[in-house]
Amino acid sequence: MILGARNEAAAEDPRPVLIVTGLIQEARIAEGPGLTVICSSSDPKQLRRMMASFDATSIRGVISFGVAGGLDPSLRAGDVVIATEVVAGERRWASEVSLSDELLRSAGLGRQRVVRGGLVGAEQVVAARDAKAILRSETGAAAVDMESHIAADYAAAAQLPFAALRVISDPANRSLPQVVSTAIKPNGDVDLAKVLRGLARHPTSIRSLVSTGIDFNRALRSLRGCRSFMLDAVLGRGGMVAEA
Repeated sequence: MILGARNEAAAEDPRPVLIVTGLIQEARIAEGPGLTVICSSSDPKQLRRMMASFDATSIRGVISFGVAGGLDPSLRAGDVVIATEVVAGERRWASEVSLSDELLRSAGLGRQRVVRGGLVGAEQVVAARDAKAILRSETGAAAVDMESHIAADYAAAAQLPFAALRVISDPANRSLPQVVSTAIKPNGDVDLAKVLRGLARHPTSIRSLVSTGIDFNRALRSLRGCRSFMLDAVLGRGGMVAEA
């Protein structure tokens, strides 16, 4: 299907695109007309339950959208990864190529670096630097997150186009403080009280936590910048539609 035909089909299909996120901050950035957003609270089991009850006929595509852990040591906080594929164990899912190409062509994002690369789907936060290095060695992927593999599997089963856009939050050369991986509320927000209790028990982690917070905020700013060209690709130029 040529790009013009894809645009025409997108214009005729009024169904929204499903945006899959892990954190409430990501969901708030993604919200807008033509999009249906769900937030897993960084809980893969919860996301699978949500996806199992979601009506695939009500949408025309799926995008995994949010932050990710860096595996490629050349990537820094705020760098944008547009997935070429998603890997989880022995399974692989391809990203929707024309959408990824359109996203790259539309990426006039100032100083932001935009790359194409693989994503690894994980069932829990990959916090340790050594663990990131192992995943990089095993898969060659650029980044890791906890939603993309579930979103990709759902899209494949429903025969819907899939794409993933992820922004590096914690680079490959940095280990996340342990409290970060356990401080997500059921609604996807950060439990600040739990973070403070963790700091009280481990005051030496303050510097690491501050650096993590700076990188996370940088990633969210970058993610906000990505939203406009994601919408361009999804809702008009390079519309996300199934193959005819």
